[in-house]
Amino acid sequence: MKIVNAEITAANVAYVHREVSSQVQRDGVTAGIVRLETDDGLVGWGESCSGADMESVLASARAMTPFILGNDPWRGEEMKRDAWYRGLWQFREPTGNFAWAGLDMAMLDLCGKQAGVPVHALLGGALRESVDYFWYLSGDDLEELIAYAQVGLDRGYTTFYMKVGLDDAADIERVRAVRSFISDDYRLRIDANGAWSMAQARRQLEELQDVHLDFVEQPVRQVPRDLLRDLRQMVTTPVAANEGLWSEEQARERIEARVADVYCFSPYWVGSLRGFQRLGYLVYEHGAQVCKHTHGELGIAATAAHHVMLTLPSIVEGNQQTAAHMVGDVLSERLPIVDGPTWGTPTHPGLGITIDESAFDDAAQNYQRDGQFLPYLMTK
Repeated sequence: MKIVNAEITAANVAYVHREVSSQVQRDGVTAGIVRLETDDGLVGWGESCSGADMESVLASARAMTPFILGNDPWRGEEMKRDAWYRGLWQFREPTGNFAWAGLDMAMLDLCGKQAGVPVHALLGGALRESVDYFWYLSGDDLEELIAYAQVGLDRGYTTFYMKVGLDDAADIERVRAVRSFISDDYRLRIDANGAWSMAQARRQLEELQDVHLDFVEQPVRQVPRDLLRDLRQMVTTPVAANEGLWSEEQARERIEARVADVYCFSPYWVGSLRGFQRLGYLVYEHGAQVCKHTHGELGIAATAAHHVMLTLPSIVEGNQQTAAHMVGDVLSERLPIVDGPTWGTPTHPGLGITIDESAFDDAAQNYQRDGQFLPYLMTK
């Protein structure tokens, strides 16, 4: 089996409401959809996530295709090594990882289809029957926030996640309001995206001690590396590392330094599904847990990461997802986590997905018309 054609197409799918945090204000998901075709007629699908600039990721993925065209998708690790060292992508690693991750997904989809097994079987097999996902709360208005929490409760979600870091007093009020509404029977976690100083983080977490947070994600900056570890030793709330896990090397350094209780990252940050799995086992060896991360993704990337999560020995309840908050997707099948927290074990070969060609075309046209969903809103 040889790869004979590679197509990378940008696509936009909007959110049902704007995502707002201390770091981003974003209205939807922009991704690069990868389609690989082999000489025996198989088609594999992948997704390269956007980061700051979709065009640079698209250009990067297309620039990498000489390393895969004419090659066997079963030799994906060799191809990545050549792209990094002969193609010099080691000098542009974050963008390179985002781009290569889509190619990697598509190659594993091809391998699974040829072998007749799902991707999780190629990765050693599932260790659990399902993975649990969270409900993402968004909105500055308390009534809107509570109304959206009710939607999550009605759909059966048991983990609720909200952004903080814009205003200390408002954060306390919002977190307390959500906790009071959902009761102590549900997990509640917050994410500051590194917006707090050490003093702020200690003060805010002390104030919220009686709220019994599941964990706080990236309460302080990711650099210096040991800043989060220092805070972890000062507070009783479990802490999660998120920012700073931008590559296999950076993630490994932080995991081995035991800076956190939870490591929240994704395959596209570290460049491949196998790299994500390797680091997931390292997290387990250091007594911590993996939370699957997303900064916005379509169903292809969500499905690919789900295959890996099924194989990891130590993961949280309530992994990240945006499927429930988008107006649609590019897949024919509706992901289970749109309607509830539980996603079972895929049984179809490869990723087990089918592209909805009409939805794909619409999403591609949306990108051509509107450009990328930027992570920021400029005000004059």
